Amino acid sequence: MSKVTVVGAGNVGATAANVLAINEVASEVVLIDIKEGLAEGKAMDIMQTAQLIGFDTVVKGVTNDYSKTAGSQVVVVTSGIPRKPGMTREDLIGVNAGIVKSVVSSVLKYSPNAILVMVSNPMDTMAYLTLKSLGLPRNRVIGMGGALDSSRFKYFLSQALKCNQNEVDGMVIGGHGDTTMIPLARLASYKGIPVSSLLSAKKLDEVVKSTMVGGATLTGLLGTSAWMAPGAAISFLVESIVKDQKKMIPCSTFLNGEYGMSDITIGVPCIIGKKGIEKVVELKLNADEKAKLAASEAAVRKTNAVLNDMKLI
Repeated sequence: MSKVTVVGAGNVGATAANVLAINEVASEVVLIDIKEGLAEGKAMDIMQTAQLIGFDTVVKGVTNDYSKTAGSQVVVVTSGIPRKPGMTREDLIGVNAGIVKSVVSSVLKYSPNAILVMVSNPMDTMAYLTLKSLGLPRNRVIGMGGALDSSRFKYFLSQALKCNQNEVDGMVIGGHGDTTMIPLARLASYKGIPVSSLLSAKKLDEVVKSTMVGGATLTGLLGTSAWMAPGAAISFLVESIVKDQKKMIPCSTFLNGEYGMSDITIGVPCIIGKKGIEKVVELKLNADEKAKLAASEAAVRKTNAVLNDMKLI
């Protein structure tokens, strides 16, 4: 028996629960929300597709009763207000930090050994807040952003290459933000062929820029944050934990000297298994990539400093 809890039954949380169920990542998925009836309704809606799609996962919805989440192997935290058009992730800190601290304390009361997957924005800072305020080991707190950003990178690469995106490989590191993420174009490939040999420098630069504003582009089109790809990215990451798949996934993790950084939670490639973050993979970056990562680090630290200013850690 495997159990996963998704906190927050909004668009992202409900989509994550839906994909987790369809892919039968866990035998039970608990969807919990503070709004009366919302999680119950979405869980029922998902369960009414089970016989149509053919999955056996049981999805349960509850309102603010964390005892129902007891024994969860993984807890996904999506709760908080979504980013609105024109709003930066930094604008969300004041509201979402308080929500995240309360939620994490509640879930750990009933699932003290759970791996925490942080999705609430600003994600790198919320992961840092969780680690610092609760003193958890770094392997148990994972920021989800890199999986999503890398998926968007591969999508834009496939569009430029006019190819099947399942045959494209690419990775995004750095902070999970429009100006802080670093799509590693030099290392991206199509069936083992470097994309730099298949696309012009100008076209590759367009792909990188499209990736970096991928979230903001969708926010502008939809009027709120995207949810389909984030929900699927959550399921992809959680599956590697629950099924101990040992996949290499870019995740926001607390660094202890890797990449020359300490006391920061930022996106780098990690091996993800049943213990959460089982290894941080150190890439050999060139001078330009190192400079971009240093700039990303400075931006994330600036956001983290708000937590100290607000006495949240």
